[in-house]
Amino acid sequence: MKPAISVLVLGALAIATPLSAHHSFAAAYLEDQSVKLDGKVTAFLYRNPHSFVEMETVDAQGIATKWVAEWFSSGRLARVNIEPETFQPGDRVIITGAPGRDAHDHRVHLKTIDRPADGLHFDRMARNGGTNRGRR
Repeated sequence: MKPAISVLVLGALAIATPLSAHHSFAAAYLEDQSVKLDGKVTAFLYRNPHSFVEMETVDAQGIATKWVAEWFSSGRLARVNIEPETFQPGDRVIITGAPGRDAHDHRVHLKTIDRPADGLHFDRMARNGGTNRGRR
């Protein structure tokens, strides 16, 4: 009987570990609030379980701030035609998102992203999955 219990316990742990690794966005972000960031991409990290847009904004006093916008997984982004090369360092983007719970972290949970240079627009709430290129 003991080997059967060991197998059940190990099986339960194997299932529970990946589930606990995926956090609720509400635990890390203020989902009922929104911030708008206008700046330049410094890196686009296309990966799993979440991708990230790193950017730098400059305020009216000329002070630069680095921000990180957490986004979908690479698989979900691919389904809306966002690929690893979609965003390049230097691209100007405008991001709206839920701010992080710790303001000093300069993090947002990305809701929309626009690239004015070519009209690329992503809205996670859009019916078509989110992305329009050059059609606003």
